[in-house]
Amino acid sequence: MLIRSFLSMALLPLLAIATSSLATGDENSPPNVVFFLVDDLGYMDIGANNPDTFYETPNIDQLSKSGTRFTDGYAANPVCSPTRYSILTGKYPTRVDATNFFTGTRPGKFRPAPLNNRMPLEEVTLAESLKASGYATFFAGKWHLGPSEEYWPEHQGFDVNQGGHNAGGPYSGKRYFSPFENPRLEDNTTGEHLPDRLAKEASKFIEQHKDEPFLTYLSFYSVHTPLMAPPELVQKYKDKAKRLGLTDKEAFGEEEKVWGKADWKGRPVRQLQSHATYAAMVEAMDRAVGRVLKQIDDLGLTEETIVILTSDNGGLSTSEGWPTSNLPLRGGKGWIYEGGIREAFMIRAPGITKPGTTCSEPVCSIDFYPTILDLCGQAAPKEKTLDGVSLQPLLRGEESLDRESLYWHYPHYSNQGGFPGGAIREGDWKLVERYEDGQVHLYNLQEDIGELNDVASQNAHRVAAMRDRLHRWYKDVDAKFLQPKDGQQPWHPFED
Repeated sequence: MLIRSFLSMALLPLLAIATSSLATGDENSPPNVVFFLVDDLGYMDIGANNPDTFYETPNIDQLSKSGTRFTDGYAANPVCSPTRYSILTGKYPTRVDATNFFTGTRPGKFRPAPLNNRMPLEEVTLAESLKASGYATFFAGKWHLGPSEEYWPEHQGFDVNQGGHNAGGPYSGKRYFSPFENPRLEDNTTGEHLPDRLAKEASKFIEQHKDEPFLTYLSFYSVHTPLMAPPELVQKYKDKAKRLGLTDKEAFGEEEKVWGKADWKGRPVRQLQSHATYAAMVEAMDRAVGRVLKQIDDLGLTEETIVILTSDNGGLSTSEGWPTSNLPLRGGKGWIYEGGIREAFMIRAPGITKPGTTCSEPVCSIDFYPTILDLCGQAAPKEKTLDGVSLQPLLRGEESLDRESLYWHYPHYSNQGGFPGGAIREGDWKLVERYEDGQVHLYNLQEDIGELNDVASQNAHRVAAMRDRLHRWYKDVDAKFLQPKDGQQPWHPFED
């Protein structure tokens, strides 16, 4: 706590001297920040990325048109808690062994790597950095970054916490409909829909703090399971699927099997977007986004507010209801293939971003922390480790960042069937390394976005160079790996 107090005192003068780059009319006025984090939203689930999507996302699509959309934006991990950690700290979650969803310890052929299931209180979070500079800070929705209340949002820099606790989904009460029986969300009207309630709370906070800088962090429980939505919306998409002739008879293909039922030859993977309930969940979430954006507009704050939207991992396509398809991306949530880590990723920074622009530079959730501080005219605490970089040069139209590689480390057997492995991306190239046996694959994403054509054997020199950089990164972040099971020893990158 002494460290936190010192950092807070050190950061307070920054508010007075920071010069906002936004077109606010007052060059010394720091911008507001609204951050939307959608749980389990697939890259191909929004119209901005996929004009042929079955789902309807007009508000997110309009947000994309009003700022910069990143075509190659990534989550730091293929499941939720690690990515959430990366957003709030600007660090690879591997640095603290937060490498799976918290409490996820499924064994497979081997035991998984050790797992830290909480975001350390010593971390200086995004909320703490902004709060120290005079920002009012608000959190709503899914937290999933600690097992008990001392690790919940109100102890990690947020003044207000509406609905954030240890759970990874709305599993209490009537789940997506009130009464929610959520320890951080008061039950009001019976039957209230959770996405709308969270948007209502966010909008209320924005109105209350319209005359001071604020961070509003709306972290939807949607579109995570359980698969539930308002009946009228579900019927809308049932009718739509019928009108388009979409059925589940040809909706599934086959992915590789790492674990699963004995009678599975491979793991089923959805290849057609036609799930009516999931579609309704996506639209309900989009409506909630629209409600908050309208509040910003109605209060005249549009030109003073940075707005960001992303997801924590790819769409759920290989288990738990198989609700969405990520094609042409391979795999989904729980997989280090593109379907599991490539995300909706958009930023609107008035006065900086040009409406309707796209950027193909690979970027990652570790970049949000330094980007937001940079856009707010602040520097990160000198004592803090940062793996991310500010994306402001890209937002201003520069072509590339001075960064060679992005990395992933997932030493676990995912609930969705994904295998333990790591990956590195450099330019158009992505190398995948399997942790059970050390096998590697190389893909050219420009030519093979579906990661179906392994060209490792034709590019031995590139494989060796990328693998060497990946292994050096493992050492830098002190990565942990699979553990022995039943007398069997897994492969390890630093053992012969």
